[in-house]
Amino acid sequence: MIRAVVFDVGECLVDETREYGTWADWLGVPRHTFHAMFGAVIAQGRDYRETFQEFRPGFDLYEEREKRAAAGQPEMFGEADLYADVHPALAALRADGLWLGIAGNQTVRAGQILRTLFSDDVDLIGTSDDWGASKPDPEFFKRVADAVPFDADEILYVGDRCDNDIRPASEAGMCTALVRRGPWATIQWNSAEATELPTFRVRSLLELPESVREFNGSAH
Repeated sequence: MIRAVVFDVGECLVDETREYGTWADWLGVPRHTFHAMFGAVIAQGRDYRETFQEFRPGFDLYEEREKRAAAGQPEMFGEADLYADVHPALAALRADGLWLGIAGNQTVRAGQILRTLFSDDVDLIGTSDDWGASKPDPEFFKRVADAVPFDADEILYVGDRCDNDIRPASEAGMCTALVRRGPWATIQWNSAEATELPTFRVRSLLELPESVREFNGSAH
């Protein structure tokens, strides 16, 4: 039985198009050029942070985040950046009696924004900065399991990346759902791992309530 659903943040709940555009602006690179390089880095199986290195060798993402904040241009997302299906999906899952959480690789600042946006919608908001562990480190998913009041195999982790979300969550004993949106899921969608590993493959979070109902019905 799936009793809890925990969501990744970037490209699962939050459309990061605008934010990555502001990084291109910060680097002084045309946005379409930055996005093209971003996609190429992902397609090559490299860490997305190497995109920044291509334009500015020695780039330190943490330091640059602090510089942006000091310059009055902090990383920012809000209600307008959420995918349209997010709140309806959360409401439907909650109506079905499921325990809900949000947990992803995010800064303390992003965690504060998430608490503003979702404090009434979910039972847990956890970030890698809060926990001192980042995906795909198994410790991150141990923290998720420890925070959820159910067994690991009763947790559905929802994300957009096989490498950071689906594979490590599966290895932690959780059910998984891969949502097709954003650069990672679009590039990885037809891979063997994306086809075979997730418990569910969805194109919208609105598909999750019925998928969970059917899964739980088959468990009886």
